[in-house]
Amino acid sequence: MPKKTAGAKKTPLSYNRTNGYEKISPLDLRKLEETAKGYMAFLGSSKTEREAHDEGLSLLQAAGFKDLDALIAVREKLKPGDKVYKSWYGKTLLAAILGRRPLEDGLQIIGGHTDSPRLDVKQNPLYEGGELALLDTHYYGGIKKYQWTALPLALHGVFVKRDGSKIAVKVGEEPGDPVFFISDLLPHMAADQMKKTLAEGIEGEGLDVIVGSIPCKGKKQKEKIKYRVLELLKEKYGVSEADFLSAELEFVPAGMPREVGFDRSMILGYGHDDRACAYAALRALLDIEKTPEFAACVVLCDKEEIGSYGATGMESNFFENTVSELLALEKGAHEGLAVRRALARSWMISADVNSLYDPLYPGVSEKKNVSYINQGTSLSKYGGARGKSGSSDANAEFVAEIRRIFDKAGVLWQTGELGKVDAGGGGTIALCMARYGMCVIDCGVGVISMHSPWELVGKLDVYMSVKGFKAFLKDERGSFSSRSSSQALREAGEGGRKRK
Repeated sequence: MPKKTAGAKKTPLSYNRTNGYEKISPLDLRKLEETAKGYMAFLGSSKTEREAHDEGLSLLQAAGFKDLDALIAVREKLKPGDKVYKSWYGKTLLAAILGRRPLEDGLQIIGGHTDSPRLDVKQNPLYEGGELALLDTHYYGGIKKYQWTALPLALHGVFVKRDGSKIAVKVGEEPGDPVFFISDLLPHMAADQMKKTLAEGIEGEGLDVIVGSIPCKGKKQKEKIKYRVLELLKEKYGVSEADFLSAELEFVPAGMPREVGFDRSMILGYGHDDRACAYAALRALLDIEKTPEFAACVVLCDKEEIGSYGATGMESNFFENTVSELLALEKGAHEGLAVRRALARSWMISADVNSLYDPLYPGVSEKKNVSYINQGTSLSKYGGARGKSGSSDANAEFVAEIRRIFDKAGVLWQTGELGKVDAGGGGTIALCMARYGMCVIDCGVGVISMHSPWELVGKLDVYMSVKGFKAFLKDERGSFSSRSSSQALREAGEGGRKRK
């Protein structure tokens, strides 16, 4: 039997769940509301991965973070406490605070994504039909197609012309702006449609967006309404129809995030998946006041919703290359083995959302192993689907370290799976990072109605994610890894030399 330590805190035998509002302190409650206000401002101005990148970049620059590319150009040596960022194609962003330990000892990493399900405008999209002008779209990520009809949409994105000039587009968010719309059948005429499954009722090629109805004047055009839209685009943005070929335009739900409930305890918004976690990670990094023990790193990536592929996704070499650049500036030279050691010795939270128990749909969740709103940030040892397929499945030792970090910092947290076995499942960027040999676990904000145009989160869960992420970034590492393997090797070598 283990000996009892005098004054030791008694550990409860049973594991009990509690609503966070029953135990949160008045100080945390004030910070919670401040965090929610900042997050809602970020979410409302970051409806695309480009906009989230730009908002994040503004916050970093205001906090004194320096452009890594500028430091590379002058070969400025990095030292503990230095704050740097790396922007990649205006979509993916990495920021780091150098720690007291060398990078080779590993980093404390939090990685989230800033892309969300949406409707992408096709490359040759504009056409006329039935006295209307429409834009053809291709949906991005996993959506229920019927949810995107009969609601106001906004258009965000960029045109990039042949000369390289970039024209930003944002229509449908400001008071007085027009919005856009995808039609649906009226119930009186939808008898055949209603016989179909939800998946079949609206087809992907049926998600075309109405953008105009007035014909041009005095023109001998076959498609006068389409031509009128082109005239308006030329007048406002200086673009022609051919410029759609090199554009990235996205239709998203129009409108700003709103507080939900008589008690204002929740937030309704587009893109909580995964901008809730992206903001929490960024906020945690920005709130670090002292130089951390290990380098604190946050990466906000693109393309997670479609498999993390592409130059701005985590399947690219962006992260590895950037760590290599950091090491080269720290050491004064590039060492390939040092990069591999740094990555393998790193700890990471894959900051992504999880599903919450929904009392309207209880049958898809296993109540003992599902996350609940207002019970704190949600920790997922594994994800994947069915037989954990597509999951990195964190080791128990690392889960114990996360428990230690969160409990020490007073973070309210819970565990949860994404649905019953054989009924749910999903993937994150954890796989992309675990391949380096680092310890990785999924953790983030719980969401109701995930991947719908409007998603719901609890303010408390957002705040506890910020609090937990900050504690993780600052952690000096505990029991089974209080010393990194590189430090242990150095000390062993020094001991050998002393003995000689």
